[in-house]
Amino acid sequence: MHTSATAPPPNADQRYVICMKWGTKYGPEYVNRLYAMVKRHLSLDFEMVCLTDDSQGITPEVRCLPIPTLNLPPGSPERGWTKLVTFSADLHGLRGVALFLDVDVVIVGSMDGFFELAGRFLIIKDYDRFWNPGRITGNSSVYRFELGAHPQVLSHFRDNFETIRQKHRNEQSYLSDYMNRQGLLAYWPKAWCPSFKYNCIPSWPTNFWQPPFIPHDARVVIFHGECNPPDALAGRRNRRFRFIQPATWVAEHWHE
Repeated sequence: MHTSATAPPPNADQRYVICMKWGTKYGPEYVNRLYAMVKRHLSLDFEMVCLTDDSQGITPEVRCLPIPTLNLPPGSPERGWTKLVTFSADLHGLRGVALFLDVDVVIVGSMDGFFELAGRFLIIKDYDRFWNPGRITGNSSVYRFELGAHPQVLSHFRDNFETIRQKHRNEQSYLSDYMNRQGLLAYWPKAWCPSFKYNCIPSWPTNFWQPPFIPHDARVVIFHGECNPPDALAGRRNRRFRFIQPATWVAEHWHE
C-alpha cells in the first residue's frame, strides 16, 4: 500500500476534469456548478467532460459524451460499478490526464495540486471508521489517472465480475484493491478532501449552536451519506436526531 507517491505525474499535455451524470437524481445544474467551481479554482488549462445519458440543460462549455457500457453478463447489476468505465482502453478517443469528480462535491480551494502531485493513480483515503481504521479503500469522489493507461482495471472486472462482486461491495473497494496490488495506490493529502459528514460538522452537542465549517486546507468537500449540498445549505440531515445548523458557506462556492 502506498500513502504517498514518488513517480512523477502522468503526461499532462492535455488535462481533463471528468464527471458522470445518469438518471434523475442530479439535474444539469450540478454539472454546470461543478464546471464553474473548477473554472474558478483551477489555474491550469483543462477541458471538462461529462459522461451522461442526458445532456439537456448542461452548459455547452462542458463536452458531453455517452457513458460506455460495462458489458456485464445479462441481468448483472451495473449500479455501484459504473465509474469503472473511465478506465476504458479508449474512452471516446480522449488522451491525457483525467481528474474525476463526483457531481455533488463543493470546491472550496485551489485545484492545481490535484494535477501536480506525483503519482500514477491518486484517490481519497476513505474516511476511517473506529472499527476498521487501517483499511486501504479509497473514496472515488476524487481520483486521478492517465486515460487509457490502466485498461486491465476494466477487463479484469468484466472477466471476474461474479467473484469481484462477492468480495467488494462497490467500485471504489475493487478499484483501490486492484491498484494497491499493482503498487499504484496513492492518496491525496488528508486535508484536501474532507467529508462534510465527518469533518465539517461540529461535534455533539456544539452542532446545535455552531454551524458546519470548512476545515483548514480543504480543497474539495465531499458529500456522502446524509447530506448533499442543498441539504447542507438548508441545515437538513436525513438521519433522525442528527441536527445541523445551515452551512451558509455552501452558497458562496456552489454556484455558477
